[in-house]
Amino acid sequence: MMKNMALETTAVGGRSSARETASRVVAGAIAKQFLKDIRFTAYVSSVGEIDLKKPYQELDFSEIEKNPVRCPDPEIAATMEAYIRQIRKDGDTVGGVISCVIQNVPVGLGEPVFNKLHAELGKAMLSINAVKGFEYGSGFEGSKDKGSEHNDLYNADGTTQTNSSGGVQGGISNGMDIYFRVAFKPVATIMQSQTTINNKGESVEMQGKGRHDPCVVPRAVPIVEAMAAMVLADFTLLNRTIKS
Repeated sequence: MMKNMALETTAVGGRSSARETASRVVAGAIAKQFLKDIRFTAYVSSVGEIDLKKPYQELDFSEIEKNPVRCPDPEIAATMEAYIRQIRKDGDTVGGVISCVIQNVPVGLGEPVFNKLHAELGKAMLSINAVKGFEYGSGFEGSKDKGSEHNDLYNADGTTQTNSSGGVQGGISNGMDIYFRVAFKPVATIMQSQTTINNKGESVEMQGKGRHDPCVVPRAVPIVEAMAAMVLADFTLLNRTIKS
């Protein structure tokens, strides 16, 4: 397999290396400067079976960069870090989830049919190496609700009492916070013997070598923010074109 610095999926070469994501982060940083009033905050909300169950409104985002796991809850972060260290000792890998919140989003970004805002965010996230899932707003948990429980009722000022829709309705931003979650699989390269086949189709034993992360999720936090910023920058520019 290719020796990758962080994110990887399978042995498909350099396009699966974290080096590929460096350009995304650069572009995302530029997009953030363009969208100076919009705040993008991503953080690690789970590693393996260890979950940060608090809603983002109860978290202190200033804690995110105070630990190597990039989790805003210090206690949960310490548990995650210890678990990742044990996974490394075992020669194994583990996946996790990154949550992202976008605040101060103007009303009207997105399109109602083929280029819905949440669809473009999902497309952007699923293009990141090792990503296996995307959900926004209430996500899969919302499928358990009744309509009377899930509907976001409007206030007189146009805001909603709840935000099950995750800041997007009908494919267009409604001014509420946009929030979503991105699931990352475990890194494919592990330091344990595994059965595979060679170029002759013969069964052989293989074991990973080199420097590979036991969990890529903490490293992917700025990548998620960058991709989200680029999506919103695209729609912001599109809106300006339409208005002009």
